Amino acid sequence: MSMEFIEALSEIEREKGISKDVLIEAIEAALISSYKRNFNTAQNVRVDINRTTGQIKVYARKTIVEEVLDPRLEISLEASRAMNPHYQLDDIAEIEVTPRDFGRIAAQTAKQVVTQRIREAERGLIYHAFVDKEQDIVTGIVQRMDLRNLYVDLGKVEAALPLTELMPTDKFKQGDRVKSFITKVENTSKGPQIILSRTHPGLLKRLFELEVPEIFDGTVEIRSVAREAGFRSKIAVYSRNEEVDPVGSCVGQRGIRVQSIVTELKGEKIDIVRWSESIDEYVANALSPSKVLEVIVFEAEKMARVIVPDYQLSLAIGIKGQNARLAAKLTGWKIDIKSETQAEQEYGRPKSTGATMHQDSVSID
Repeated sequence: MSMEFIEALSEIEREKGISKDVLIEAIEAALISSYKRNFNTAQNVRVDINRTTGQIKVYARKTIVEEVLDPRLEISLEASRAMNPHYQLDDIAEIEVTPRDFGRIAAQTAKQVVTQRIREAERGLIYHAFVDKEQDIVTGIVQRMDLRNLYVDLGKVEAALPLTELMPTDKFKQGDRVKSFITKVENTSKGPQIILSRTHPGLLKRLFELEVPEIFDGTVEIRSVAREAGFRSKIAVYSRNEEVDPVGSCVGQRGIRVQSIVTELKGEKIDIVRWSESIDEYVANALSPSKVLEVIVFEAEKMARVIVPDYQLSLAIGIKGQNARLAAKLTGWKIDIKSETQAEQEYGRPKSTGATMHQDSVSID
């Protein structure tokens, strides 16, 4: 070791933010193991690195006893006082045992320790940078793909996008840019592990937050999101300001705001509905784009019976029940949809005169 080595550690401290004292202590601990391994000894030793000159010394640590039973670990009081007259029984005496060729071992060990600590520090910095981005959107470049994951370069780290988290409409190849939602950030022994998703409802929510200024500044609030990725989504919005239309804010002039989100999601249909404290109104809005005649609420069962015109029944239910299923997810209520004719036959409800329940929602294809 030398002064140049100490200066190099100081430079690492400035550039990487790793304390020089922490590095030296780690090197000293590693040198103890190296000494015992290379010189086949079981004695207790201490390694000291001079913080100014870089000089390394190895000291054997022995307990002072009256009768020596193990000379590797013990020293007599008489022998210890020959080195220092102030030693007493049970004190620890230190005897320098630095090998002549220990410098080579020390240099190799120090290099390994410093390299490892730098790698750990860089991993720590990356982890802390991305753990704050959990539940947020990132954009990266597709690097490669295996049977389970798409691997995305995020600049300082490679993230995994499981194939199960891709939308059915997603078709990516190497070099493509991909926008994804961070679902998990873990600090593992192999470094930070970042898991992405393109199907998570949070992706839709964050896209709206980024695209709609009124959501970003808190004027409009997203109350609920229901999504079947790649096919259809529903989002319930509410305005804290009565003068601001939450649905219109999300749609934007000529639909420009929501259309950019639809493009990003490869044509996924989006229904934007007004959230309401009134359950019957909220359920009616959630069933957009179908028209609703009446909503009967059963509080105890947390169920709503919805009556729709005969010609709207299939639209209210949706393909394979998708519209009704998403409306139920969005509101958190069970929804039983009946046509006018069914309601009349089952419950004796008279057919309407043509008026429909007020609904406030927009569907974007």
